[in-house]
Amino acid sequence: MDRETAWQIVCEHVQDPGLRRHMQAVEAAMRWYAGRLGEDPDTWGLAGLLHDFDWEIHPTSAQHPTEGAPILRQRGVDEVVVQAILSHNPEGSGIHPRTPLEFALMACDEITGLIIAAALVRGHKDLRQLSVKSIKRNWKDKHFTAAVDRGEVEAAVDAFSRECYDGKLGLWEHAGNVLTAMQGAAGDLGLDGRLAADGAG
Repeated sequence: MDRETAWQIVCEHVQDPGLRRHMQAVEAAMRWYAGRLGEDPDTWGLAGLLHDFDWEIHPTSAQHPTEGAPILRQRGVDEVVVQAILSHNPEGSGIHPRTPLEFALMACDEITGLIIAAALVRGHKDLRQLSVKSIKRNWKDKHFTAAVDRGEVEAAVDAFSRECYDGKLGLWEHAGNVLTAMQGAAGDLGLDGRLAADGAG
């Protein structure tokens, strides 16, 4: 499946611009890591782009993404991608990460939400002006993006580090990598300062 077809699936099932932005952010992070790890950026990118495609139609942990997987299969999504998407919610799907792709998706998922929020609360609303230091400051504020479970993020990064980096990838290095990937896609994410110029948030 090519990226344009996958994006059509996203647009068909996801109406919320914020959720679309999140999925594109995870896509960017996954493509970045695939390039560094000698994996296929297109496959990894599709997993990131599609991982939450069914959240609006299956908005519970028990349903998502288990009930969405058959839709992806019907649309011709590669089973490697489907399995990765299933593994990013092991509590609901019963499928736990086993491959570098699956560990990467878990590690890149929630942290993108923190980074997006960190950009949106600043006047510039520009990822390119964001630093790891500012993200770390927001991380320490438990009221900031309270829905992001810090413990789960740390566990996901630790598991990804063990699987792909011999345990040498730390949380803040990972945050920096994801930020770099997202900065490269700032225009696609609408986080290149245009929201500040428009007076929107």
